[in-house]
Amino acid sequence: MKKTALMDLIALGEGFTTEFKRAGTSNLGREICAFANATGGVILIGVTDKGDVLGVDDHNRLKSEVQAIARSAEPPIAVDVESVGKVLCVTVPEQHSKPYAFGGKFFMREGASSQQMSRREIREFFFKEGLIRFDETPCGRFSLSEDLTDEVWKHFRLRAKIPADMDALTALSNLHLIRDNHMTHAGAWLLAKDIRKFTISADVACALFLGTDKVRILDRRGFSSDIYSMIDEVVAYILSKINVEYIIKHVKREERPELPEEALREAVVNALAHRDYRSTANVQVYIFKDRVEIVSPGGLPAGMTEADLGVKSIPRNPLLFGILHRMEAVEHIGSGIRRIRGLCREYGIAEPRIEVSEHWFSVCFPRPAGEQEKGLDTGIPEVGKTLDLVGTKSGPSRDQVEIMQKCMVNSAIRDLMAVVGRSNRTKFRDQVLTPLLEAGLVEMTIPDKPRSSKQRYRLTANGRALLEQLNKDAT
Repeated sequence: MKKTALMDLIALGEGFTTEFKRAGTSNLGREICAFANATGGVILIGVTDKGDVLGVDDHNRLKSEVQAIARSAEPPIAVDVESVGKVLCVTVPEQHSKPYAFGGKFFMREGASSQQMSRREIREFFFKEGLIRFDETPCGRFSLSEDLTDEVWKHFRLRAKIPADMDALTALSNLHLIRDNHMTHAGAWLLAKDIRKFTISADVACALFLGTDKVRILDRRGFSSDIYSMIDEVVAYILSKINVEYIIKHVKREERPELPEEALREAVVNALAHRDYRSTANVQVYIFKDRVEIVSPGGLPAGMTEADLGVKSIPRNPLLFGILHRMEAVEHIGSGIRRIRGLCREYGIAEPRIEVSEHWFSVCFPRPAGEQEKGLDTGIPEVGKTLDLVGTKSGPSRDQVEIMQKCMVNSAIRDLMAVVGRSNRTKFRDQVLTPLLEAGLVEMTIPDKPRSSKQRYRLTANGRALLEQLNKDAT
């Protein structure tokens, strides 16, 4: 280190990566240990807390003492010691065998000081550094006698391709999902009827918003079955809320979602497989007019940086991830982000935005712009004033097609809601039924009394013609 660099360090004062010591090696072990457990740092011996340079004598003796202290840590810590004028500079590079202890105690850098870690902090540190995998820990709430039912086992066995004649406990033990006669958390999440019984925040919350902000919610759904099932359920929900292009090819109709289904699935899998299950937050899916966001709790796992995204993968929950791969929910190990980007390029749409913070990981898919205004070339008559988030101008949504089919006979609104599994009458009317009425595809039997209890809905001639066209193209 040059003298100018030393003076710059002193001018900045003590901080997260810099410590001043007036003289000697008292408490030096805890300081070195704290820096080793963080991102490294520099200790300047011969500088007061106020930044006054006093210097020290006998540098050779001090260097030997510093190296001896660093070697006595558990495990030993590599340090660089050099003299810069009268000051002895002890540089602690970032270490790769965390955690480090000195004198049987663990220390962590907090601001400009080093503090002994509490039991809770030590436990959290181990999890953060990936030294303890939560998915491998025993789940005390899972009862092998009550929760591992024949029905649950059958579903899992088929998905995981386990021979029918293999005993459940034997198979689960061989897959490391049962350890010391206790189900692991990974096993509980994969065998759950309601995952919240074992980890309260392990569910997925989905919401559909009007416009581009969270001011008005049009629809909300929560999913809380086992992880494998939630993947399918969440992807199906997203697909039901985004636009679908109907492409007529010779004798059949093909449906093309505005966002690639495989990329959406990969993002959902990543969110559930790599999230931090110790967090009190759940995975959240937001569908806006201009984007779809998939947000999972937990930043990047230990050992990964943003530059590594799409290059390498370090699973936060390796046991869970491995079983999902066996169940073919994960197709390519270690290629999630790269695969998502590639799928979007192949689909001809913008790549998603990846946002990372200490506690969150977000994948944001921009929805193709302009399709609501220009329409899509599908060969199917337009549905008129269909809402952006329900179907497309090029044709009715899946729910609307089912409603039209039901309206071939006069039907009450409650019967129409039951067809598509809706429970909120206002949202159903605004999102699904009203666009069909305004497009002239469905009509009221009592138009002068819209709110009549005897009101029924029936297909119009235009609606019947469109259905016939759709059915003809599908065959």
